[in-house]
Amino acid sequence: MQARVGQRLAAYRDGLQLRPLPVDGRLTKLVGLTLEAEGCEAAIGSRCLVETDAAAGSGPGLAQAIEAEVVGFERGRTLLMPLDTVAGLSPGARVRPLGRSGRFPFGPGLVGRVIDGAGLPLDDRGPLLGCATAALDDTRLAPLSRGAVREPFDVGVRAINGLLTLGRGQRVGLFAGSGIGKSSLLGMMSRYSSADVTVIAMVGERGREVRDFVRDTLGPDGLAHAVVVAEPADRPPLARLQGALLATAIAEGFRDAGQDVLLLMDSLTRVAQAQREIGLATGEPPTAKGYPPSVFATLPALVERAGALRARGSITAVYTVLAEGDDPNDPIVDAARAVLDGHIVLDRALADAAHWPAIDIGASVSRTRDNVTDTDWQAAMRRCLRLAAAYRAQEDMIRVGLYQSGTDPLLDEAIRLWPHLERFLQQRSTQCVSLSAARAELLALLETSTAHVP
Repeated sequence: MQARVGQRLAAYRDGLQLRPLPVDGRLTKLVGLTLEAEGCEAAIGSRCLVETDAAAGSGPGLAQAIEAEVVGFERGRTLLMPLDTVAGLSPGARVRPLGRSGRFPFGPGLVGRVIDGAGLPLDDRGPLLGCATAALDDTRLAPLSRGAVREPFDVGVRAINGLLTLGRGQRVGLFAGSGIGKSSLLGMMSRYSSADVTVIAMVGERGREVRDFVRDTLGPDGLAHAVVVAEPADRPPLARLQGALLATAIAEGFRDAGQDVLLLMDSLTRVAQAQREIGLATGEPPTAKGYPPSVFATLPALVERAGALRARGSITAVYTVLAEGDDPNDPIVDAARAVLDGHIVLDRALADAAHWPAIDIGASVSRTRDNVTDTDWQAAMRRCLRLAAAYRAQEDMIRVGLYQSGTDPLLDEAIRLWPHLERFLQQRSTQCVSLSAARAELLALLETSTAHVP
């Protein structure tokens, strides 16, 4: 931790931050996750350094200062949220305002690297080279400056490419409970997509999962054209939220340079939980499932930053959304569904049956798919989905032998199609299926079904 804080202090000295404000404050209170400082003149969103006992010559092994961000005010006192552990803080510690700290590394030197939410390397490969710094602003895209979603985006997954086709600049949610294969599916997208660069945000995951994803799921081939921003579950909530904001800002930087970017965020639910911790710690009233109002303002503000620009590049974004207890009515699931351009649902029953990827095509939808596919493709999609729904509705009756052939022509066709459709929907994680191949296989699948009509 000392090395990380030292790097931040060096960045301040090198002029990456604005000139420090002249008025220091004193730490007066620490309650839960919130620090209170008196006499500290700092604006919302600005950063401060809080000295620890090590700065006064005691507490060996502790960092000399802890970085914190101003998150509110109460009765003339400044409320701060730390980005590191608070070990070593004591009453009366000096609080030094640093001005706005909104800077982040940007440039080709980020590609292939793993960094934290402060932009510091985590991969033991030395400092970032070939990177400039840019302002970490919460930019808003004007609605009319956005580009239309008119081109298909290849993710290399047959079920998605064929039946839930995504568009360049679309924002889609990957909805699932825990342990159903979200990370593996994200790994496939990162390795096989048609994006120029992939930005992956791992927010609130276990440290072991971050290591396994980078080394095994993503692998050297996937990491070669990717940037990974990792803030594990043991980091403070503000650091986790900062990881999501940094990944989005990096994706915006590549997009503004004219590149097509794939932004993968795992997970949007952990971002909401981090904001919930911050909101509750600063006195916000809890609402649905304990989420304060700021959570439902943070999610659309974050998601709306993705998309395509009219004259430049694009950000195609996939946000994983954890359905707590597999509850489809979870408030974060509802909020995400409302602000995204589609959702891909992973089903636990399919995963338990070794059907991978466990995509429930009947419950999934891409709202831009008709804008990026031709009429023949759209007709094939609708027919496939209709037949799959007919089979699913009567699956139990079919399996026990109660259905008599010839009773329902639509169901008869669905029964003939189902074995072929099941094979179409399954795919090995080491296999890549392009958009054109998925379209051709879908049309061939329906022709095979029709050819067997007596």
